[in-house]
Amino acid sequence: MSVNSRLPGFYKLALDERFAALAEASGADPAALEDLRAERDAILPIADGMVENAVGLMPVPLGIGANFRVNGRDHLVPMASEEPSVIAAASNLAQVARERGGFFCSTTAPLMIAQVQVLDVADPHAAKLRLHEHRDELLAAADEQDPVLVRLGGGARELEVRVIDGPRGTHVVVHLVVDVGDAMGANAVNTMAEALAPRIAEIARGRVLLRILSNKADRRLARARAVFAADKLGGPQVVDGIVEAYQLAADDPYRAATHNKGIMNGISAVVLATGNDTRAVEAGCHSHAVRDGRYTTLSHMERDADGDLVATLEVPMPVGLVGGATKTHPTARAAVRLLAVETAAELAQIVVAVGLAQNVGALRALATEGIQRGHMTLHARNVAIAAGAAPGEVDAVVRRLVAGGAVRADRAEAALSELRAGAPA
Repeated sequence: MSVNSRLPGFYKLALDERFAALAEASGADPAALEDLRAERDAILPIADGMVENAVGLMPVPLGIGANFRVNGRDHLVPMASEEPSVIAAASNLAQVARERGGFFCSTTAPLMIAQVQVLDVADPHAAKLRLHEHRDELLAAADEQDPVLVRLGGGARELEVRVIDGPRGTHVVVHLVVDVGDAMGANAVNTMAEALAPRIAEIARGRVLLRILSNKADRRLARARAVFAADKLGGPQVVDGIVEAYQLAADDPYRAATHNKGIMNGISAVVLATGNDTRAVEAGCHSHAVRDGRYTTLSHMERDADGDLVATLEVPMPVGLVGGATKTHPTARAAVRLLAVETAAELAQIVVAVGLAQNVGALRALATEGIQRGHMTLHARNVAIAAGAAPGEVDAVVRRLVAGGAVRADRAEAALSELRAGAPA
């Protein structure tokens, strides 16, 4: 299936026209994309099976990240986000990245860690060695819990043992490292950890308490690199401003938190759209930001020898294509079909590319006009709708708000009244 991620003028089209353009650009059967706009009543029974005490839905706008080329392939990227400017910024910077080949991405093996905590061990360091002596037995027992995963090439890969001294005692913590293939992996590693717990307790001669995965997924990394031509960003001074803004994030955790939030604006939007676990991904990313003992930036910005901006990003990316909401939620299934990815590694690479694009977009805005101008222009639509503007009135109210330089609820109400009274803009 040939995909063209360029969608010029997409935002100007009516909703039905956008679906037609999306089907044409993706090469997909339009019927295969219908679940992107599934009826509320059709999803409610599915929601009831997904969570307890279900009473309804909290829909989040789903848009398309355009212009993305990842490792030589075009992708139309579904993004679920309520925040104005995220999709526009990511799409804009993806277009700039295309000038130098797009995004170049890679991943490590899909390894997840299950932790088994052992307490009340009289000889923790000797227990550590006893557990290592039973490595092969324990790995084999883990594999017995998921023969399907093993048949598909995954399974338990390593056993690690840590002795952790804390103020209230010593923990012996066993790490079971598992190749989870194309799954996110939580269910697989949790099942293995629970099954091994009694035998681990017996070998260590202690009491097992916790047996659960770690969301510090630092064995499952995704990396993205892109070059942004200086003249397309606005000139050498803009590149300098982006690098200097990045440097503050590298040096100051107060800035780093906001810098990384910008990255997550892009990452979480794709993770949510594809039915993956946003909380797991966010926890892993933020833990990665403090891996050296101090919270700092996840991305890096540099000038290359030609004066262009080189941006790189490395984060844990535990996303999957099998199991969970990715398989049960019709909108998530349609989003995955639209992405046209066949492996979890491909999905992870697209996610990290979007995070990097969004990051550079935010930094460029900060280094030039400031974040509010573009953001508030888009936010003005939300304010206009909240003030009661009908679909045919929104654009006119937005123009009045932007021209007045005050995007506020009271000004939107006044602008709407003026519009309906026939007052000139």
